[in-house]
Amino acid sequence: LDALTYAGSLENLKHLPDPGRHTFIHGDVCDRELVSGLFSDYRIDTVIHFAAESHVDRSILDPEPFIQTNVVGTYILLEAARRAWLVDEALPLGQVRFHHISTDEVFGSLGPDEPAFKETTNYAPNSPYAASKAASDHLVRAYHHTFQLPVTISNCSNNYGPYQFPEKLIPLMILNALQGMPLPVYGDGKQIRDVLYIDDLLNAYDAAIAHIDQVTGQVFNVGGGATNTLSIWAEFGPLLADLFGHEIPVKRADWRPGDQKVYISDIHKAQAELGWQPQVDVKTGVSRLYAWVAANQHLFD
Repeated sequence: LDALTYAGSLENLKHLPDPGRHTFIHGDVCDRELVSGLFSDYRIDTVIHFAAESHVDRSILDPEPFIQTNVVGTYILLEAARRAWLVDEALPLGQVRFHHISTDEVFGSLGPDEPAFKETTNYAPNSPYAASKAASDHLVRAYHHTFQLPVTISNCSNNYGPYQFPEKLIPLMILNALQGMPLPVYGDGKQIRDVLYIDDLLNAYDAAIAHIDQVTGQVFNVGGGATNTLSIWAEFGPLLADLFGHEIPVKRADWRPGDQKVYISDIHKAQAELGWQPQVDVKTGVSRLYAWVAANQHLFD
């Protein structure tokens, strides 16, 4: 189910090795009738809730779509799942699960001497986007504690990989460099993020779904952790220079409203309870994405 907003494209499905294993539904997660019908028509037993507006800058310019999709859309999905699984009892409770994709931005920004975010870190969202995701997290928890809906939540860091829309940092920087455009660097460029390649991200979701009987109601940080961090310019700039064989020009800009200088997730809980471990280091992941973007620039025209 996808609304195919500006960042979505059916091109992203063409590379799937076995297209017969999925059915694409063009629709909005906020469409209550559609969502409820999908649960009955397809006897849905597992929900992996990716649907979200996710760009911080856009949330500052126009917060309303973020509230609608991220908060109201999550409520509609939860309510449809509750009615199908717990009221109508369309499937045995032990066969159903709901995994909610969230973000580490709900935790706010780390100070220079603060430890990495844990799952128990207090929420302190700094942007409308982060606040909308925090609200959706609370709804998911409430449906678990109130109705015993079997849920898990992952707070994810900066993800990257092929087919990602190039408003996100890493593909944006690579595409700009390929097109001979300067790279936007905000503030002092010393922002630090932990980053996670798409293959590792999907493996984490598989692990959460596989272990849901043991971890129902739990929250997991899913990110690169302390060993897969990227200083936006101090490290990323030299990495791009190595890939391109020359330094890449930059265009300095003011700090973005709502930006967070440092966020790094403590991923020990996911490692211990899900048996999950990131496998792709930053240099390897960025090199893979560079090769893919260079070979597929036509997709960004």
